[in-house]
Amino acid sequence: MVPLVVIRPEPGCSASLAAARAVRLEAHGFPLFEVVARSWEAPSADQFEAILGGSGNAFRHGGRGLAALRRLPVYAVGDTTAIAAREAGFVVAATGNGGMQGLLGSVDPAHRRLLRLAGDERVPLTLPRGTTMEERVVYASIPRPMPADMIALLRTPAMIALHSAEAARHMAAQCVTHGIRRSLLRLIALSPRIASAAGDGWGEVATARMPNDKALLALALQMCQDPGPRGRD
Repeated sequence: MVPLVVIRPEPGCSASLAAARAVRLEAHGFPLFEVVARSWEAPSADQFEAILGGSGNAFRHGGRGLAALRRLPVYAVGDTTAIAAREAGFVVAATGNGGMQGLLGSVDPAHRRLLRLAGDERVPLTLPRGTTMEERVVYASIPRPMPADMIALLRTPAMIALHSAEAARHMAAQCVTHGIRRSLLRLIALSPRIASAAGDGWGEVATARMPNDKALLALALQMCQDPGPRGRD
């Protein structure tokens, strides 16, 4: 079985590993990012009617500024983000399963003034007519170098799960740094935008049918029995 490598930051890395192993994938976790809090100033809650949450990290690392916003309902991009929002004391109005743009379709028409709590790297959004949005960057994902055991693993065929465009670019750069042959590796991306950010030269690049971990792991399960590319460069 071709191994699956997960590089997203914690606690997402451990969650993806557990889900992958539950469906009998050979999965290895190497968090190549560390999530850190950013200094930010919370606006007045009176200026908004709801919060858009694209990652649980916004609620784990938002710090004291979150307290002033807790009366605002949260629209969470997925279940993990919804759990983090509730643990931080927020009420979740709706939980999406199709990415941030799809989440906007779940927003109550009465909630026209939105506050987006986000990281340094975030997906651009097209707002519905009549809706306004302000953004506050409350956390950042700091890239880490590949550890030696990951480098050794990637010298043979493997699949790599990509959860963000930032991860795709970092993965490509690290392969160059360590002289890893991309043609031996297959990428499984959460969305076409993420797949595009990885660049060229990979053995295969596949995109999950839906931008969530369940769909990504289902695709990995389909691909894992194939030994994959043997390297053509």
